[in-house]
Amino acid sequence: MTGARARALAAVLLVIIAAAALAITGGHRSPSQAKPRLALVTSLPIVLGEDFSVTGNGSPALTALSARFRVTPISTTSSEELAKVRLLLMAQPQAQTPENLVALDEWMRAGGRLLLLADPLLEWSSTRPLGDPLRPSPMFVDTGLLAHWGLRLDAPGRRGPAARSLAGYRIVTVSPGALYGRCAISDDRLVADCRIGKGRAIIVADADLLDSADLGAEAKDNLRAATQELAELANR
Repeated sequence: MTGARARALAAVLLVIIAAAALAITGGHRSPSQAKPRLALVTSLPIVLGEDFSVTGNGSPALTALSARFRVTPISTTSSEELAKVRLLLMAQPQAQTPENLVALDEWMRAGGRLLLLADPLLEWSSTRPLGDPLRPSPMFVDTGLLAHWGLRLDAPGRRGPAARSLAGYRIVTVSPGALYGRCAISDDRLVADCRIGKGRAIIVADADLLDSADLGAEAKDNLRAATQELAELANR
């Protein structure tokens, strides 16, 4: 089995398990159905821990997201999946096929809203060995999508925690990358705001910011910033 096929099968497995976990736990949802639906594509252990236990309460990131959105894990950005949603979070996603990248681009141009956390040097700790298809992607796998949208993502010049800004909050990132290109880009190079057809994409050059439990008290606003960015996207 090729590495790409193993990663694809692992992604599907993760989504099946994650969906079952959300069904068992109630997805951290309140009775209100007014929350906007949020599709989630990620290689990070946000919905489940690395042991795939469904007995816990999920990560702090999932708790924060579920407080404001109806979170639905999906494995691919296929046209069938994207047709069901308007708002998408891709947090250090698995590599997508060329067909699914085309579908994502078409969905964006038709009015989709995307928050993409694209980390060129993920520092998220993992107990799984390198090469394990269930381990979070060590770097954002860009097969031309960002260039198609007029962006370039550079690796960090130095490693370690770094203070940045997102959605008006001061956040803690870890070894963040830098974005360049024709979109509106923040002064610290962390965030790009791109108009793509009728759609809008916010690209952030870090995904470790969601690992708030391991980043300490200084990261207290990380999840507020992420959810606020999504809320603003949902309302635009």
